[in-house]
Amino acid sequence: MNQSTVILIVLSLLLGTGAWLVFLWAARKGEFDDLEGPKHRMLRDDDPPPKNEVGTEEPR
Repeated sequence: MNQSTVILIVLSLLLGTGAWLVFLWAARKGEFDDLEGPKHRMLRDDDPPPKNEVGTEEPR
């Protein structure tokens, strides 16, 4: 085998191992526990819409 081929194989194994370790670290910290929550939270209104003097909602 060429020396460059051996270097590329070793580098790819190191990069793959590093990516796997980062994935394991993120999984243990709970980054993938709730995948649905953030997209639903962004759609919720925190503040009620403003009311006009009559008590109906302001037109949008």
